[in-house]
Amino acid sequence: MQYLCTYPSPVGLLTLAGNEEALTGLWMSEQKYFGATLAPGAVERETQVFADARRWLDCYFSGREPDFLPPLAPEGTPFRRSVWTLLTQIPYGQTTTYGALADQLSRQWGGKRVSPRAVGGAVGHNPISILIPCHRVVGRDGSLTGYAGGVVRKRALLRLERAI
Repeated sequence: MQYLCTYPSPVGLLTLAGNEEALTGLWMSEQKYFGATLAPGAVERETQVFADARRWLDCYFSGREPDFLPPLAPEGTPFRRSVWTLLTQIPYGQTTTYGALADQLSRQWGGKRVSPRAVGGAVGHNPISILIPCHRVVGRDGSLTGYAGGVVRKRALLRLERAI
């Protein structure tokens, strides 16, 4: 069973989805691909996972780096999940590029070429915004290229982390 709750944040209302074990989604209002992995029939219900996620978000939006991560279970293809795992390794307050992520994946996969564009597609379909920090990925020249939540929100999150 999948459950829902909302969280009012400085970047707008967030919708969280999860089950008893892990967070499965976190979307900003009007975000591209909003609810893409949301199960039909999800109901509002409080869970420990949501309490942990709210505690993480409270810490994050207060301008501090959270020292824990609630359990996450994003649904996606093996390729997308591998990209999302790399996103969780980008340090707070730092950025990386789509090309650098593609190079990392290429090394992990024994030199098999990975397209930065394919990485960008996986980043854009990240179902757990903010906690899986896709906002920390920028263009090759440092530009704030696309973000499913909107470039204004991306800039706000990076400023909060003092990354820009």
